[in-house]
Amino acid sequence: MGSDKLTLAHFLYEDVRNEPQATGELASLINDIAAACKAVAKLVNHGDLAGNLGGAVGQNVQDETQKELDVLANDTFLTWTRRGGQLTALASEEMEEPHIIPMDEPRGKYLLVFDPLDGSSNIEINGPVGTIFSILRSPDPSRLACKEDFLQPGRNQIAAGYVLYSASTTMLLTLEGKGVSKFTLDPGVGEFVLTERNIQIPAQAKEFAINASNQRFWEPPVSRYISECLAGKTGPRGRDFNMRWVAAMVADVHRAISRGGVFMYPVDDKCREKGGRLRLLYEAAPMAMLMEHAGGRASTGLMPILDVVPTDIHQRIPVMMGSTEEVEVLDRYHAEAMPASRVGAAE
Repeated sequence: MGSDKLTLAHFLYEDVRNEPQATGELASLINDIAAACKAVAKLVNHGDLAGNLGGAVGQNVQDETQKELDVLANDTFLTWTRRGGQLTALASEEMEEPHIIPMDEPRGKYLLVFDPLDGSSNIEINGPVGTIFSILRSPDPSRLACKEDFLQPGRNQIAAGYVLYSASTTMLLTLEGKGVSKFTLDPGVGEFVLTERNIQIPAQAKEFAINASNQRFWEPPVSRYISECLAGKTGPRGRDFNMRWVAAMVADVHRAISRGGVFMYPVDDKCREKGGRLRLLYEAAPMAMLMEHAGGRASTGLMPILDVVPTDIHQRIPVMMGSTEEVEVLDRYHAEAMPASRVGAAE
């Protein structure tokens, strides 16, 4: 669908100007996020010319290998968003504690949660990576923010989105009750331009994305679902499925939203003690908001992801999201297996 070069800034202006008590603060924050993403895109697009950005520099709070570009992307987000006057605090997958905006600096009424560089294992192979972000209201902007302010269910998000850095730089954005829109970075003018409105994920799919190397650790409901998909036309699903796996949540979810499918990172024997593999605040909740607003479904297997109330800012949960029909099948299989299942539901 054509956009007649409607930029993200113009889109946001048109979207919020008719809202009651609109101040433009949310639009300004999203524009700052977009600026940070453009800066990260420039780093990603330089590849090896910018140095060994895929080199390990240590471990993050998740005990995962932290790449140089992870650190640069995180610093870029802090630089572009913390001084805009719209936030009381920021929380990142790469930081152990939230960054609190002091009372003597410009402050606003929002909280920003972000994964600055999703899929950083792809840096070394020039594969797709992304950024995920979520905006929440601060419970009490008049006081100094604290870590507990972020412990809100995904239903409280007022905006969420991701940016995919690949052949083109693409942003998917959803605002409270406004559907999902796609913007593509026009390198000629340096602006995100609207390329599609009201994105809807197909209800039925023929693709699934899962890390098949973990098959021996899966719970019975997941093993059952995957085996039925692999059985193809002669199996209970009655059609052939393709498996896709990019190892970057942004890329795998983007494919599912674009042409239908399901993305899964279930709890298994490897990550059971941690509650799952993916972070609720930085990855699961924002993606779940996008998925539901695009007409899809997002679940832990036992409950909607958006209904999970966080107990920690780095909490992990099982994730199954995508075309409604597929996630409903997974939910049903989990419900049927629940008496004997050890699935780590986040409740």
